[in-house]
Amino acid sequence: MAIQKGIKQVTSNKKAWHDYFVDEKYEAGIELVGTEVKSIRLGQINLKDAYCSFKDGELFVVGMHISPYEKGNIFNKDPMRKRRLLMHKKEILSLFGKTKQDGYTLIPLSVYFRNSRVKVEIGLCRGKKLHDKRDSIAKRDANREIDRVMKSRNR
Repeated sequence: MAIQKGIKQVTSNKKAWHDYFVDEKYEAGIELVGTEVKSIRLGQINLKDAYCSFKDGELFVVGMHISPYEKGNIFNKDPMRKRRLLMHKKEILSLFGKTKQDGYTLIPLSVYFRNSRVKVEIGLCRGKKLHDKRDSIAKRDANREIDRVMKSRNR
């Protein structure tokens, strides 16, 4: 994601890029309580095993861990609770149809602040097979080696 004015990246899900092919990206708001926003501002959020699910025409993110805010005492919520994503109804229905027909899944890719609002970037993803993961690791290693050789030649 390119750095733009008014956007502050909080966290990204690197495991999602390793395990899935990301075909499309969407931006969604998220329904949070005040202490969760304060924890996110401190960077205490984990997207590693998170995914999105549908229930009653609404979209929820499951498995997102937001650590309890230290000074929140009784106002802290469960760190692993389901959180509702805020999108237009047409977008939700479109995503629902794609996930049911084509074998796609919805994975949260990153969490960031757009001005003062917390946004979640979700990706419409297809799963990678083991050989696909090996190919991507081999390409990454080859590019790293090429960069290393070019750097030594330029000295």
